[in-house]
Amino acid sequence: MNRKPTDTASGATDWTSDDARWEAVTHRESQADGAFFYGVKTTGVFCRPSCASRLPRRENVAFFTDAAAARAAGFRDCKRCQPGGLPRVLEIVNRACAALDADPQERLTLAQLSDAVHVSPFHLQRLFKRVVGVSPRQYQAAQRGAALRDALQSGSDVTRATLDAGFGSPSRMYDSASAELGMAPSAYRRKGAGLTVRYASAPTPLGYVLVAATEKGICKIGFGDDKAMLADDLRGEFANADLLEDTEHLAPFIAQIDAYLRGTRQDFDLPLDIAATAFRQRVWDALRRIPYGETRSYSEIAETVGSPRAVRAVASACATNPVALAIPCHRVVAKGGALAGYRWGLPRKAALLDNEAQHAGDFSRGKGERNQRAHTDVGNDTETTTKLDHAA
Repeated sequence: MNRKPTDTASGATDWTSDDARWEAVTHRESQADGAFFYGVKTTGVFCRPSCASRLPRRENVAFFTDAAAARAAGFRDCKRCQPGGLPRVLEIVNRACAALDADPQERLTLAQLSDAVHVSPFHLQRLFKRVVGVSPRQYQAAQRGAALRDALQSGSDVTRATLDAGFGSPSRMYDSASAELGMAPSAYRRKGAGLTVRYASAPTPLGYVLVAATEKGICKIGFGDDKAMLADDLRGEFANADLLEDTEHLAPFIAQIDAYLRGTRQDFDLPLDIAATAFRQRVWDALRRIPYGETRSYSEIAETVGSPRAVRAVASACATNPVALAIPCHRVVAKGGALAGYRWGLPRKAALLDNEAQHAGDFSRGKGERNQRAHTDVGNDTETTTKLDHAA
């Protein structure tokens, strides 16, 4: 039976079976370039799936995951498609990125960018999103955000930093800056001056977690492989704040995270101190309403917040979430259920979803058992019904 390839998180396709690979070869599917190579036994040559050479017979074809494997099997590079070089897709996207990087202040439309790299706007949009993970427009926005951060960090005033970063007007900058910076531009320029930020880190099954809080609430929850690097990132964001490592103060919050990762807690009781535009706040509120053990697609979240066409904006809101787990952006997946990008890495996202799927039934069974015991032992009702809530 032929198995059609399935969409993956990056927008690429999953060619894991020989049947799916052969289908890609017969259609000369350029999206499959780099995912695998095929060798032709009668010629001793191996090619990219999109190669324009004459289509071989199926029985004469062997598949390989990379060029080195094909060469090790005795095949030589096709002179027509040159499988040993960069795939044409990457060449196109590299040229597009170079055009966007040439002048960060210039706003190129998709039509202008497609003219610069000599492909259609539709084709470029699809390739760019598949390779880079964001659209050209989102890429330019990220570049402007980076330029704004650099200018503010160098001491420029907000007006000058706004112009240097390529924002068309102060109002446009203020509309998006709090989401890019996590706070108002003036506060970012001060880098937390006047604030006391307490932080602590601890090892978890997902690597180290760092939790930071102001007097108002949690301002950052992040994961990483290196404890020192997490602390350095925090110092970069709040360089002028009074940073205090305070494990004791933050121990209750870290305990909640630990309980969640162990599968004994399904929600959080964390006061938050985070900045967001009105739209991103609606998205984050919608994420917090996704039940434990369930997922939603980006399009479903867009519909939930009343903006069904704002799928990319929803993805951007997920990507800028500063408090992992407390706002469960890991529960948002691509249409069809495939994983999508995650600020703290796709392996962590997969592990979180697997953990929730594994323990979701535990909570359901536990609730049923508590209800049953409540009918037979009223005196123990309070203790049993609150056991999971106070597991942390």
